[in-house]
Amino acid sequence: MELKDAIRTIPDFPKPGIMFRDVTTLMGNPRAFRQAVDELVQPYAGQKIDKVAGVEARGFILGGAVAHQLSAGFVPLRKKGKLPHSVITESYDLEYGVDSLEIHTDAISPGDRVLLVDDLIATGGTAMAAIKLLRKAGAKIAGAAFLVCLPELQGDSRLAAQGIEVSYLVWFAGH
Repeated sequence: MELKDAIRTIPDFPKPGIMFRDVTTLMGNPRAFRQAVDELVQPYAGQKIDKVAGVEARGFILGGAVAHQLSAGFVPLRKKGKLPHSVITESYDLEYGVDSLEIHTDAISPGDRVLLVDDLIATGGTAMAAIKLLRKAGAKIAGAAFLVCLPELQGDSRLAAQGIEVSYLVWFAGH
């Protein structure tokens, strides 16, 4: 199955000129979802991965499934104010403002090998914040895996320039 064909494209969402890549259609297709999880896991199979960190919200879905397949723990990276215990915070710039990700202070043990998983990498701002947050928590980054990459926005290159091994399953020209 061609995974790209299972992803719906919605023109002009959330604003004119944006081609929104809706991965919920892939997740709703049992064969495509299974194939995507298997392919996300493949580069890391046989490696020691202690935890998989998923970025809210679609990264929870993919990251949880990947963690299960790797026999690793799962760590949610949440938006500010969503976690009930003491947290570490990392803020990052958005197109129109600032946002933050948080992780529980006890979610990562120093030296844990952590794989970051999310649905899509565009400019890399959220992924870079997630990497910084995981490192603050004591993680060693095993890699970053994405379902979709928008290479023109160079987020994958930003991560690679920081020494992060980046993998993704499909890419779309234009955004």
